[in-house]
Amino acid sequence: MSEERLWNVSDDTSLGKVEIAPEVIEVIAGIAATEVDGLYAMRGNFASGVIERFGKQSHNKGVKVDLTDDGITIDLYCILNFGSSIPKVAQELQTNIRQSLKTMTQLDIAEINIHIVGIHMEENEETDINKD
Repeated sequence: MSEERLWNVSDDTSLGKVEIAPEVIEVIAGIAATEVDGLYAMRGNFASGVIERFGKQSHNKGVKVDLTDDGITIDLYCILNFGSSIPKVAQELQTNIRQSLKTMTQLDIAEINIHIVGIHMEENEETDINKD
C-alpha cells in the first residue's frame, strides 16, 4: 500500500481512538485460513520466502487487504491439498476468516475472495514390500 491507512474501530472516543493497521487484518486472516482443513499453503512472494528460510513465519503470506468504497476486501491466494473439495474449502476459508475478523476487530468485511493458485500432490513414500 502506498499510503498507510488505519481503520478506526472505536465508537466511544471518550478514552481515545482504537485504530487497526491493514497488516493486522492480513495476519488475522492468514492465521484463520491455516485453521481450515484442505489448505496446504498460502502463496507468498520472494521476501516472505526469504524470511521463512531464516526461521521466522510470515502469517500474512498470501493475503491482500484493500480498503474500497464498498468496504474492506480481502484476497486470499492459496494452494489446496489434492482431493479436497475446492468449493467446500473455499467456503470454509471465507466463513472462518469472516468470523475471526468479526470477533477480534468488529470490522465488517465486504468481500473475501479466494484464489486457488495450485494443488499440492501428496508425495508417496516408497515402501519396500520385499523386506525379508
